[in-house]
Amino acid sequence: MSGTKIVAASDAAIAAAAALLRAGKLVAFPTETVYGLGADAGSDDAVAALYGAKGRPAHNPLIVHVAALAEAEALAEFDDAARVLARTFWPGSLTLVLRKRAGARIAAAVTAGLDTVALRIPDHPVALALLRAAGRPLAAPSANPSGRVSPTRAEHVSSGLADLVLDGGPCRVGIESTVVTLDGGARLLRPGGIDRAEIERVLGRALATAGDAARPHSPGQLASHYAPRARVRLHATSVSAHEGALTFGAQVLRGAKMEINLSERGDLGEAAANLYAALRALDDAGVETIAAVTIPEEGLGAAINDRLRRASAR
Repeated sequence: MSGTKIVAASDAAIAAAAALLRAGKLVAFPTETVYGLGADAGSDDAVAALYGAKGRPAHNPLIVHVAALAEAEALAEFDDAARVLARTFWPGSLTLVLRKRAGARIAAAVTAGLDTVALRIPDHPVALALLRAAGRPLAAPSANPSGRVSPTRAEHVSSGLADLVLDGGPCRVGIESTVVTLDGGARLLRPGGIDRAEIERVLGRALATAGDAARPHSPGQLASHYAPRARVRLHATSVSAHEGALTFGAQVLRGAKMEINLSERGDLGEAAANLYAALRALDDAGVETIAAVTIPEEGLGAAINDRLRRASAR
């Protein structure tokens, strides 16, 4: 994979991408959250190639993407609560971590040796068409080197990472899925594209909060993650001339080398969709530090703050 071919996600391109996946190759494709780096989840060799391409720690499990609930039920044990969540939020930005079904045909490395598996149905026409054309579950973490900023456009996918990139335009949500486990109690493992309160309303009970883990139970639990090259400084109220400013709503920081407002109208959905592209743009401007203002800790703000905290933890 000396280079990366980016092609518009036509029917012919999706068919070609599906053939590559069945042959054990890696394909980057759009979802509503971020671009994923897909591999045949049932192939030991393909999953090993995926870990190698990303430089991903072997103890960090992967999310398996499927096209239908029946495919998910073939891989994991669903109780009533899991089915309610799946039927409410799938296709969509919710990942469920459930007990792996005995005999499930997924590579051992996908679950990083755990007895649970992370599953979701993406809400993007290209992703769903690719899953159906490939005819198998796809392990698909974000299509970026491990620990770095996730891609929300095809051109953000690092050169050489995939054998092919399907261009489906910018990602609508722009931040990774919310991860919930129902194994051993209902817990939030990672905030993301679906608000915690929505999930709690459907479940009829509160979610406990899981902390960071030395050995993660799901993707997104490593303390340092989603990081640009520049250092990230949180809760900024002022800025220097060598810094980039990441602002929100009416909060502005005068005097920065470059300022990007995630949403001038203070819309958290817009801010989430713009977050990763903004971090990339500030990196490309050559700032030494990114000074980020405080984002409201509500709705998608919780997920934005989670990503910024992990980006600053290095």
